[in-house]
Amino acid sequence: MTQLHTPKASRNQERGRLSFIRSVSPPGDRFPARGGGRGGTGQRTPGTFSVVPAPMKTPRRSLTVTSATLLSLALSLPVTAPAAFAAPKPSPSATVKPPANMSTVGGERLGRPGTQVDLASGVPVLPKDLSARSWIVADAESGDILAAHNAHWRLAPASTLKMLFADTLLPKWPRTTEHKVAPSDLAGIGSGSSMVGIKEDETYTVHDLWLGVFLRSGNDAVHVLSAMNGGVENTVEEMNEHAEELQALDTFVVSPDGYDAPGQVSSAYDLTLIARSGLQKKDFREYCSTLRAKFPGETTKNKKGKKVRSTFEIQNTNRLLTGDYDISQYEGIAGVKNGNTTNAGATFTGVAERDGRVLLVTVMNPEKGEHNEVYKETAKLFDWGFKAAGKVTPVGELVPPKSAETDDTAQAGAQPGANASGEAGGASGGDASGQPVASAPAASGSSGIGTALAITGALLVLLAGGAFLVNRRWPLPDLVRRRNRP
Repeated sequence: MTQLHTPKASRNQERGRLSFIRSVSPPGDRFPARGGGRGGTGQRTPGTFSVVPAPMKTPRRSLTVTSATLLSLALSLPVTAPAAFAAPKPSPSATVKPPANMSTVGGERLGRPGTQVDLASGVPVLPKDLSARSWIVADAESGDILAAHNAHWRLAPASTLKMLFADTLLPKWPRTTEHKVAPSDLAGIGSGSSMVGIKEDETYTVHDLWLGVFLRSGNDAVHVLSAMNGGVENTVEEMNEHAEELQALDTFVVSPDGYDAPGQVSSAYDLTLIARSGLQKKDFREYCSTLRAKFPGETTKNKKGKKVRSTFEIQNTNRLLTGDYDISQYEGIAGVKNGNTTNAGATFTGVAERDGRVLLVTVMNPEKGEHNEVYKETAKLFDWGFKAAGKVTPVGELVPPKSAETDDTAQAGAQPGANASGEAGGASGGDASGQPVASAPAASGSSGIGTALAITGALLVLLAGGAFLVNRRWPLPDLVRRRNRP
């Protein structure tokens, strides 16, 4: 049975993250965290939306990453985790204050509790009615953190953790790969999980399964993909290794779908870092920005005794992407992932573009109990970020992966529009579902047709002399793709 996201349910909703930058400070202690959570909040199905533009430019200094290292990162090859991951301790209750000292990965100020922002002359004030325990506003291209609140507070992530799951496993199979679901594939799914509606003994493509993960936050889809990857335990190990490689050191995974589990934590900083990494991958961008898609149903026999398989429509649970009765589709939105569980509350990471600037915002666990509050606070932070960008002094930055060594001299040759690493094999120029992607119209206007924030070529990979040259600031060139409404 397909399980919809319902308010106040014990499950997770989901959202996303984006790029690499040199670190302003030593990484500090690593705090692995596991995501908690399942499905999301049941919402109304709006009409068709089109897509959002986000043209980016400006190649910057480059990162030199050996081809072997980048390949191993993209394919998430490591299958054995270090002998001991020290799981960070999440805050035990909603009333507990953030730790006095937190990780300083990305900058010393990010380790301080409370709000970190430089409100110099001309910088707009922050929204006054924010209730989230933790949030962050970052420039997706440069990695500059414009403002943050308890950025490294280790909290339950809910289904936003599925971003790490996807960033780790997406490169492993072509989207056309087929898999027949065995009963054992669906074993161990947590009670109250959000489900896309996968059936035993039915065959699904990898493309189908990723649609289930991104659009419906389906824990059943996560478990099937984990089974294809050698099992849940192996997948969790790979996710923790990938988090460590990304320097998402507040993150420790216990459950690959983000379902609440003891010791499973992440932070607003880490989720933003993870989203930025995922958005370098073409398939990740397309899946997280897909509004709706057809999903395979059960195989039955028609009146003539012939086997036929039905389909049903699934819609993205990201309410800034689709809109809802109490919140409008956000102008320029292009993904990423939401989450909601009893322990985590509501969590969300989003990416949006306006006037050529792309921002990432992560919000964790608003204390206000209003419907769609996590989206409302995210929208307010996006509004502030677009007004403040270029005026506010950054308080930190999103750091590069551990394997990425900075090479200030390697500037030439990075070609905008090159395919990002980590695409699922067989990816084509179209979007992941045949449905519209990232649907909000751009602020700068695109004559109402709607354009897609296809964050293409974000890695700017250049194979030369056995090494990949990757733009240090990860500009997002050639972002705009025109798509017709279905």
